[in-house]
Amino acid sequence: MSKTILLVEDEAKIASVLADYINREGYTCHCLDNGGLVIDWVKREQPELILLDIMLPERDGISLCKAIREFSTVPIFFLTARIAEIDRLKGLDIGADDYICKPYSAKEVVARINASFRRRSGFSNETPSVAGFKLNKDHYQASYQDTPLNLTPSEYRVLALLLDKPGKVLSRDTLLDALHDDKREVIDRAVDTHIKNLRKKILQITADKEVIQSVYGIGYKIEA
Repeated sequence: MSKTILLVEDEAKIASVLADYINREGYTCHCLDNGGLVIDWVKREQPELILLDIMLPERDGISLCKAIREFSTVPIFFLTARIAEIDRLKGLDIGADDYICKPYSAKEVVARINASFRRRSGFSNETPSVAGFKLNKDHYQASYQDTPLNLTPSEYRVLALLLDKPGKVLSRDTLLDALHDDKREVIDRAVDTHIKNLRKKILQITADKEVIQSVYGIGYKIEA
């Protein structure tokens, strides 16, 4: 069965062209043009990925992303003309996995969708026994001290890479490569944002230590 992708875009021409490319790639693309319809649709249909415009009728993409993250870790890609770095970081901070700036090519969007699913299938099924963490690749889920962490796919990938090399300091570039393997222009601070979100979720379980450690000027590590 093909993967279901939800495209939320109120510009009909853009939505039609992009949906056509996505369907030709073998996915099943459903389109919505109103933010007020999104939450019920996502809960009912449970898509494998969401392409979400920010400026939408009735409800904007930022508030939708926040609401979806309360019940789902589905990958969310923002599609928007807002290209300032602060806007991109805000999107990542609230749980988005990618940020694609308009104007974009439909081929580029499809390539990023393919890369996201390819990365998701590339992790080992083995569960690490490092620092109290457990990973479930099939469901893209992680727990710490037997408590679910409810990570986004990007947060999961960062954590999985750190756990795969316990005690080793991983640079921001290495972590960025795990997030995006298509040589796009990305910002180092995206990694810092994902690390901040990971730490916040871990601290909700244990506040007695900093599990993910910063190494000034280099990157991050998790001790064995």
